[in-house]
Amino acid sequence: MTEHLTRKAYDERLRTLSEGSVNVHFNAFTDIAWDDPEFAVDPSDPRWVLTSADALGAHPWYQEQPLETRIRIGIWRWAVIAKVGMQFENLLMRGALDYVYQLGNQDQEFRYLTHEITEETHHTQMFQELVNRTGVDAEGGRRWFRRLSRVLPLLGSLYPEAFFTGILAGEEPIDHVQKGALRSGEPVHPLPQRIMQIHIAEEARHISFAHEFLRLRVPRFGKARRGALSVLFPLIMRSLCDVIMIPDRKSAEQVGIPAWVIKDVFWRSEAGRKLLHELFSDVRMLAEDIGLMNKASRPLWRALRIDGRPARFRGEPAPLTD
Repeated sequence: MTEHLTRKAYDERLRTLSEGSVNVHFNAFTDIAWDDPEFAVDPSDPRWVLTSADALGAHPWYQEQPLETRIRIGIWRWAVIAKVGMQFENLLMRGALDYVYQLGNQDQEFRYLTHEITEETHHTQMFQELVNRTGVDAEGGRRWFRRLSRVLPLLGSLYPEAFFTGILAGEEPIDHVQKGALRSGEPVHPLPQRIMQIHIAEEARHISFAHEFLRLRVPRFGKARRGALSVLFPLIMRSLCDVIMIPDRKSAEQVGIPAWVIKDVFWRSEAGRKLLHELFSDVRMLAEDIGLMNKASRPLWRALRIDGRPARFRGEPAPLTD
């Protein structure tokens, strides 16, 4: 386990993150050229074809489809991801507001988190605008998630460690997939490309905060409390990962994707299993560092198929081979 993060060091890191939000920030409607003809959603534009960084885009069934079908499914896929991303960011904002409401004066978390909430507001706007322009009537997350999202923000004040664990569970997979798409070297439509560039730039701060928040608090927990979170940690990671990554089967069938393909992609195929392991390398590193990897939790990580080598540093690209 690493040394405990001191409150002084934590506050200094929050000041740095807050200054970053002041110096580098984006607006959903002035920093994206929505009305540029290049950004138009054209159902004949091959740049909507999913890259191989997307688990569905890498699947043989998808790659064997006619170009028109791959474009149509690509537009649908981006819309579904954007919609569930909007819902997740909305949940994050409500929980963060619930948390900051009870903070004392002079607390550096107040300033940083209100910066983050401001940025997430713009993210929800650009995600929803993308959905609107595709014309896809995406519902977003699974029904149970949409219903529970009415009460989950209460964890912001009732159980903040679990809440910010959940935030990482949603942010890490999206960040991993978006970076993979941009790093793939394959053509990406300029509209989702610009949205990803903005989201990755600002999400780096949000992920940093959640890591630092847990690094400050968890090592100071008693044995029982840390043990309980060590078991909850991988359960939260896997359940919210599935919400973010796996499209609703009914919606998938409506665009012509067979149920067996969705099952294979998420997570039965070799490529799917590899991606699932890769998604959480950063949080495995965090769990090791703050004492959440133990005899009770390690078997759970394996059973949920999200175990593997922890990252050596945050944002480390996945190795070409294990």
